[in-house]
Amino acid sequence: MIIVMKAGAAKKDREEVLKRIRELGYKPHVIHGTTRDVIGAVGDERGKRVLQSLESMHGVENVVPILQPYKLASREVKKEPSVVRITDGVSAGGKELVVMAGPCSVEGEEQIVETAVAVRDAGARMLRGGAFKPRTSPYSFQGLEEEGLRLLAKARKVSGLPFVTEVVNPETVELVAEYADMLQIGARNAQNFALLKRVGQLPKPVLLKRGMSMTIQEFLMSAEYIMSEGNQEVILCERGIRTFETATRNTLDLSAIPVLKERTHLPVIADPSHGTGNYHYVAAMAFAAVAAGADGLMIEVHSDPEHASSDGPQSLKPAKFARLMEKLKLFAEAAGRTL
Repeated sequence: MIIVMKAGAAKKDREEVLKRIRELGYKPHVIHGTTRDVIGAVGDERGKRVLQSLESMHGVENVVPILQPYKLASREVKKEPSVVRITDGVSAGGKELVVMAGPCSVEGEEQIVETAVAVRDAGARMLRGGAFKPRTSPYSFQGLEEEGLRLLAKARKVSGLPFVTEVVNPETVELVAEYADMLQIGARNAQNFALLKRVGQLPKPVLLKRGMSMTIQEFLMSAEYIMSEGNQEVILCERGIRTFETATRNTLDLSAIPVLKERTHLPVIADPSHGTGNYHYVAAMAFAAVAAGADGLMIEVHSDPEHASSDGPQSLKPAKFARLMEKLKLFAEAAGRTL
């Protein structure tokens, strides 16, 4: 249920409503709007009628049932788009497109620092890089783990770029959170509910990638797992789904972007690198994603992709990335955005 507070309602009125929601056995989540606050009351649907009694409380405008199974992520709760603040000066969901770029895996100090400086100079707002890598084969490179996190932190210090990196299990969430500016949940863990709940308990923005076989509703329900634990700072990432097509690594579902923008207030970005698996197609899909309404992009960049430890075929060299960013300005302007 949604409890809509009156415009200008006093703080004490909101606190009384929160107290009553808890007494009724529900978990309240306050969502601050531009003109009024909305409170999402999440709990057992069978008892939702008792929440209608809140309409008589001082400061309450009305109580409305949420029809979608995803409650806190729904546009029913928050009509206007959310802007997720990652660090001072870097946000997702506003007019400015946020571009995250860097290698799939952190392989060494020189590699990650040089790449960070290169993508910064080209206009990227965040560095991406994997310290922990979930791989299909147990014999593939699994990442440098904490050493990789330390190298990412050094690259941040040199370049000034905040970084996002993947967390792969609940046991390492706090370790990764000590270093990273934003936590990434990868496609293979998009329905790892224990992990989703754990990152939902931390005051750290989360980048949630769509699972390779996920429907849009399942994707939003995974976001709901994070938000139901108290963390509302979630960014969604369309990174391609598995289909019968073999010409590309995945099928980048560009139609998911406008669908998500219609159904949720959360920011939505696209990952054309994983979406295609081939560097030849990354630029075209990046431009198309912006035209479809994406709030940002995640792009893999590596100075020597031929010898990359992972995902070399889909990585752009720094010079190609710089050309992409230059042309992207035209698409951003056409879409009413900035870079």
